[in-house]
Parts: sequence; C-alpha cells; structure tokens
Amino acid sequence: MPQSQNSGRPGAVLSRLSAFLFLVLLAFLLTNCGHKQAQVDVPAPPPLTPAGPHDARNRPPAESPRAQPTEDNDDKEALRVPLDAKPLSVETGRASWYGAPYHNRRSSNGEVYDMNAMTAAHRTLPLGSIVRVTNVKTGHSAVVRITDRGPFIQGRILDLSLAAAKKVDVWGPGVATVRIEILQTPTPLDSGGRWAVQIGAFGEEDAARDLADHLTRRYHSAKVLSFNSPAGDWWVRVRVQNDDRKRAEDLARDTQTVQGSIFLVRLD
Repeated sequence: MPQSQNSGRPGAVLSRLSAFLFLVLLAFLLTNCGHKQAQVDVPAPPPLTPAGPHDARNRPPAESPRAQPTEDNDDKEALRVPLDAKPLSVETGRASWYGAPYHNRRSSNGEVYDMNAMTAAHRTLPLGSIVRVTNVKTGHSAVVRITDRGPFIQGRILDLSLAAAKKVDVWGPGVATVRIEILQTPTPLDSGGRWAVQIGAFGEEDAARDLADHLTRRYHSAKVLSFNSPAGDWWVRVRVQNDDRKRAEDLARDTQTVQGSIFLVRLD
C-alpha cells in the first residue's frame, strides 16, 4: 500500500508540535492584552451607630463605676429611688386602701386614678411626693407616689392603691400598721402649701349643706363648698383666706359638728 510523504518522519512530528505550542502561546497573549481587570469603586463602610440597650457593645467597661443600686416597682412610671436614700421624715400609723368606685376618676393632682398603679393618698404630704411604705408586721414594702388626698377616716394616715395594697399586705386585712418614709418631695415639708379643712362624711346632703351655711356665716372670708364623693357620702370643705395653714388649723380647732370628723388637708 502506498504511504504519504511525511508519515513516520521525526522532523514532521516536531514541526507540528512547535506549531501547536506557538498557537497556544499566541492565544494566551491575545487574551491578556484584550481584557483588562475591571476597576470597581467600593464605597466606604457606614459609620458605627450607637448600640441598642441590650447590645453587649453598649455595656460600660469593667473599670467604669457602677450605677447606684435602685429600688424599683412595677409601676408604669417606674419609680426609682436609691436603695440607700435617707428619708426626709418618717411616720407610723394605720393604712387602708381604695379602688372602685374611685377607679378612673380624677385624683387631687389632676390625674385619672388608676388602682393598678403604685400610688397613694395622704392628707398633708405635697402631691408628687415619693414615699416608701413598709408593713410593720410582714416587712413587705413598696415605693409609691402621692397623687390624692385621704384617707378621711380618723386613725388612718394613708390610703394605698389596690396594687400597692397587695404588695405591702394591706389588701387582705383591709387595714394594717405601716411605716412611711418620705424620700422625695417637690416642695419643702415645713413651709408653704395651700391648706383647707375638710369635714365629713355626712350621710345626708341636708346635713352637709346646713354645716356649710353655718360656716359661711361664721367665716365671711372663707370659701365653703359641700360636695358628694363617688362612694355616695357628703363632705364640706372650707378654704380659708389665702389658703393659710395657721388659719386652717385655727378653724379646724374651733369647729365642732355632731356628724363626721374634721381634717386638716393640703390642697397642693
């Protein structure tokens, strides 16, 4: 069988291999020359934002001074006072509590009374005062804010909201002996204030109006008001000239009635 001229010759094989390598090298050079690496403008990273309250980065370093321990309640307003706060004054007496029908009615400070908040009523402490109430028998305590006036029952010094009464074990028995530590007041305890005298409770409106008329004739400069409470009883309130405490104390001392009791009360 006749054969091709180049078949079987070493020179021909080497020539083909050289040509193949030359073509591969040429393709490689053309590829690198025709495609330059793309340049991408990468924006700078955004600045760091403050960490959230639960982010570990927000915690102070170990060497930072610790925040002062506080006494906290479940109140919506999160009443906080230092655990080592020194009381401005201390008094001990009987405390009771009040809920319905006063719930959702206007308190003496203008707020709507919420029996589920940590509040209380006191006759003479400035409205807005913060006090710690401790049950003398059980030792349970709570921090409350004074938002209302009362209790207007002889022998009692504090009316707790339902929530506060449960926390200091007054809700069950209804009345208990407590220690009141006044921790903060918006105004001085021993000066100022707007004072009045409150008399009651009367079971009948006529009895309250008769006393109000009598006091109006006797104290011409006083403002006398008779009104009924959410519980249905009637009261008489006397505001002396300039709401002066000394005048109010004198009126309370000199006034007598066969019904109800007489209380000195601070209005602000």
